[in-house]
Amino acid sequence: MNAWIGFFIYFLGLLGYNGTLRRLGISPYLAWITAMLVQILMLYVFAMLGMLNLGIQITTYLGIALVVFWFILGFWHKGRLKFEGIHLFDFWMIGLGIAMGQTLLKSPLVHYDNFSHWAVMVKFMTFTGRLPGATDHLISFTSYPPATALFITQFVHWTGFSDGTALVAQFILIWASGYAIFAGLRDRSRALTSFALCFTLAISFVFNVAIRLNNLLVDYVLPIIAVAALLGIFAYKKKPALLCAHTAIFIGALMLVKNSATFFVVMIGCYFLYTLIANGRGHWYRRLIAVPLQFVSTIGIGLLPFLWWNWHVKHTFTVSKHQISAQAYSKQLGGESHQQLLKIAHKFIEQILSLNSLSTKGILLINVVLIGTWLYTRLRMHRRNDLFGMAVLLDIVFIAYYGSLFGMYILSMPYAEAIILDGFERYMGSIVIINLFIGAVALVRVLDNLQFEQNFQKRDTQSFKNAATKNIYQVSTLVVGFFAITMMYSEITGTNFTNKMNHNTLPLQMKRIAKPWTHLNHAKVLIVDPEEVDVNDYYAGYVGRYYFFTDKAIGQENFMMTPKAFKATVQKFDYVAIPETHRTFTVLTHKAYHQHVITGFFKVTPHGLKRIH
Repeated sequence: MNAWIGFFIYFLGLLGYNGTLRRLGISPYLAWITAMLVQILMLYVFAMLGMLNLGIQITTYLGIALVVFWFILGFWHKGRLKFEGIHLFDFWMIGLGIAMGQTLLKSPLVHYDNFSHWAVMVKFMTFTGRLPGATDHLISFTSYPPATALFITQFVHWTGFSDGTALVAQFILIWASGYAIFAGLRDRSRALTSFALCFTLAISFVFNVAIRLNNLLVDYVLPIIAVAALLGIFAYKKKPALLCAHTAIFIGALMLVKNSATFFVVMIGCYFLYTLIANGRGHWYRRLIAVPLQFVSTIGIGLLPFLWWNWHVKHTFTVSKHQISAQAYSKQLGGESHQQLLKIAHKFIEQILSLNSLSTKGILLINVVLIGTWLYTRLRMHRRNDLFGMAVLLDIVFIAYYGSLFGMYILSMPYAEAIILDGFERYMGSIVIINLFIGAVALVRVLDNLQFEQNFQKRDTQSFKNAATKNIYQVSTLVVGFFAITMMYSEITGTNFTNKMNHNTLPLQMKRIAKPWTHLNHAKVLIVDPEEVDVNDYYAGYVGRYYFFTDKAIGQENFMMTPKAFKATVQKFDYVAIPETHRTFTVLTHKAYHQHVITGFFKVTPHGLKRIH
């Protein structure tokens, strides 16, 4: 199927869910991400029942049917959507979103974790049409929930499987979540506050620099969906039914992204409970019954998909990597001495206090901006606001997250990884991103309140206190707008630069010697890699497993052996892939088989290596 036709089918289905949700009262700024999460949950049910491909067809075609239904109903002037208008941030989102999408479409997958799990999971579900089982050794991290993989699988089902289309799918999920931040604006016609949120969205990618958008890892997906969840609770605070439905959907989907979403779900749950209490109606004794009932039932429904997943993992796999288990945690903790724990703690505190830490800089930035604005408005403008309280609240969240992250290092990671704080900035980036957005929304609402004219209908070019304040507003808007565009453009050029720098990495070398396999198999493939580090950390093996879709691909660098031993080693495999020249392998091939082999993909025969074109 042509990729553009497939994209049109997918988009039409998404449009049907979007329109239906909006008619049910969902905010137009939250409708896109909500529609995607609803589809993820639908696909999850089908996948758990062993009907993934059928589920993709039904889910998409149901969306198209909804488009047709509302279109026909529109002829009778029923069910027409209220037009929200086009704002400056819409142009920013569409223009730079398309530019980023084009860049990602041409981007290759390079990061290690793509091949150890995230990309291989998508490939597995795309070409097998099911979740992995106990006999599918290709998938190593079997306890990882499949939410993002399901979403990407649906997208590539229609547009065609490739690195680029998978990356575009994940970016669509991220961009739809990012669009939800504009639900937090008081007045969406104000250019300054709109561009301030655009700038926040652009600068948030700075704290994702360890991963960037050209990867299928979920370290940015988790916080941006959580932000959308929090803004939805804020938007629906006066609508109890929508509030509960929204919270349940987002908790259900978030917990299916990754186990580490638990911290974000706790944040969502706390804000949800606060909103229920603060906006409860009726007498106190009614609220005393209604609030706990709403809270427990909503959270319970939201956690059902994850509980189902845990049951599935427990009953499908005897041993599962990164599975949540108190027994495993106690075993891990018992295996480390007090001295080792103290070393990890010392290293952890040292990293937190280091000004070279990107996450620490982010925390300081958030505090300086919020507290600085609070001081200015209190001392100079004599206006009260809650920015100081917001800064304190976000700091409490940071401290709590530090505690949970330290717990992960001592409970889940081997000492060799924990002592170097493996992935620290990557994990901390997630909490900096979510708090950055929370702080930004609080800030722009205060900035809006500080404007001279509070009646939105009366706001125009004349609604300023004096000419000076008007000039300050206009200059500020131009500056913030310029940086919003520049920072996002910087992310796009940075991704292009990364792609160019990665031109000679192992995954791209593989593409030069062989076509990727799409049929799940158990062929024994030897990846000959001259880079010792790629072999020792299993990167070569994981790339081979993903590329050749086999659970028996192995990377090897050391071939210091006799020709006879070399021949015996090669004969154990069905295929040999040589993405980069390996001198020792070339010499031994000449001695053992009298063949001159430099690079390429070969089938192993009793008499030598037969090149496969």
